[in-house]
Amino acid sequence: MLSSSGGHPPNPPRVRDLSELPKAHLHLHFTGSMRPTTVLELADKYGVRLPESLTDALTSGEPPRLRATDERGWFRFQRLYDAARSCVREPEDIQRLVREAAEEDLRDGSGWLEIQVDPTSYAPRLGGLIPALEIILDAVDTARRDTGIGMRVLVAANRMKHPLDARTLARLAVRYADRGIVGFGLSNDERRGMARDFDRAFAIAREGGLLSAPHGGELTGPASVRDCLDDLEADRIGHGVRAAEDPRLLQRLADRQVTCEVCPASNVALGVYDKPEDVPLRTLFDAGVPLALGADDPLLFGSRLAAQYELARHHHAFTDMELAELARQSVRASTAPDSVKSDLLSGVDTWLTTPA
Repeated sequence: MLSSSGGHPPNPPRVRDLSELPKAHLHLHFTGSMRPTTVLELADKYGVRLPESLTDALTSGEPPRLRATDERGWFRFQRLYDAARSCVREPEDIQRLVREAAEEDLRDGSGWLEIQVDPTSYAPRLGGLIPALEIILDAVDTARRDTGIGMRVLVAANRMKHPLDARTLARLAVRYADRGIVGFGLSNDERRGMARDFDRAFAIAREGGLLSAPHGGELTGPASVRDCLDDLEADRIGHGVRAAEDPRLLQRLADRQVTCEVCPASNVALGVYDKPEDVPLRTLFDAGVPLALGADDPLLFGSRLAAQYELARHHHAFTDMELAELARQSVRASTAPDSVKSDLLSGVDTWLTTPA
């Protein structure tokens, strides 16, 4: 189509490349970080029969249709997740998973990655809980050296298991804090397992110097976020988006500068919100709640870190100035050393001042 002046239509305005925006990635699950091709290759290697819906999704490049807002939907999500995890069986598989997660993050502009794992999930195939954790930490050390990315580990307890199991994990996490464990989390269906049931585990972790970063405010409402603050003394909240439904809670998060690790693509894929524009990014941001965008489980949700910033740009009209501030907030909320934070923050300034 010709323009009104009779010439060709103008070129679309150039925008800054969000994969070049320095940022930190604070919400990425271990199994869910895998590349689709890796899962398929490992399944073939070990003769694992994957669910047909998962195989179709991995081969087509389209994420599986998921809706976890009811327990049946969450069970289906967990079934697919567990099937993918069953393909990770040997130390070299762990090494590959971690290296590829680091490579993908670097490609998306991340200079610091905190990957979350429940080592009990891998313990049966790797010789026990302690060997499994040591294999994971060794893999992180190797990936950090080989790729140059800053990388640490959050150990996460499972809400579906007994709180005593969480205490065991917390003690183990503290024991290995000098090997790169920086935080303690709580994941899985927040409709099961009250936060207060895990308060002792989180006290052990905090007393050992670890960050408190439980999931909350995803599948249930603002009360879940309040429980994380009151019972677990959360420094960060995994997801936290449902806090947007309670102005007083938003103010509390802003006043205490508790960062919400918001995963927009995940929220839509799991049916927490129907459309990308429904995710309350703007509400949280404008209320002064610090945010750290995360990919959660890109294996199942189909998009990695930079795509979350693209979503903020295209569906919530975040300007480059605001996107840069999102990146800064992710860096400030990380456990990176001050020197790393300084370098990343300088990189954000450079990105913002470089013409598109």
